[in-house]
Amino acid sequence: MSLDNKPTYTGGCQCGAVRFCVEGVLGEASICHCRMCQKASGNFYQPLVSIAGARLTWTRAEPKLFQSSSFAKRGFCAECGTPLSFEDPHGIALAIAAFDHPEEIPPTIQWGIEAKLPYVDAIPSLPGGITEDDPVSVPFITSMVNHQHPDHDTETWPPEERS
Repeated sequence: MSLDNKPTYTGGCQCGAVRFCVEGVLGEASICHCRMCQKASGNFYQPLVSIAGARLTWTRAEPKLFQSSSFAKRGFCAECGTPLSFEDPHGIALAIAAFDHPEEIPPTIQWGIEAKLPYVDAIPSLPGGITEDDPVSVPFITSMVNHQHPDHDTETWPPEERS
């Protein structure tokens, strides 16, 4: 919460070149299965949240926009490609996973289910485990250096030195 008791949310792209702040109550959080959202996100579906009555401020750079249809523009980081926004005549929605705390924004509805991929509903029943459960990947994971921006605002971007 901010000092005026409005909720405040921050987020940005994977590399940190683009950051945002949303002040106020978020609107509808949804998952869209339409083919355009699948392609725009490079994923099975795209989770988005409307910022309806809230105030959006791009605090570090702004996303590059792609006119994906006659009505919609998609915002993404020009440096790392992270999908960030969906803009149409009804307003702006932001990618839920681009928020620093996406766990606070649960989707409440699905759209575009006519294009839902046939295996999406079965994903929760697949076997799963934590990354370290795969002994073959442990040496790889422990030697990896993460260049992803942390899930909080930073004073500078890019970091001065990367290993």
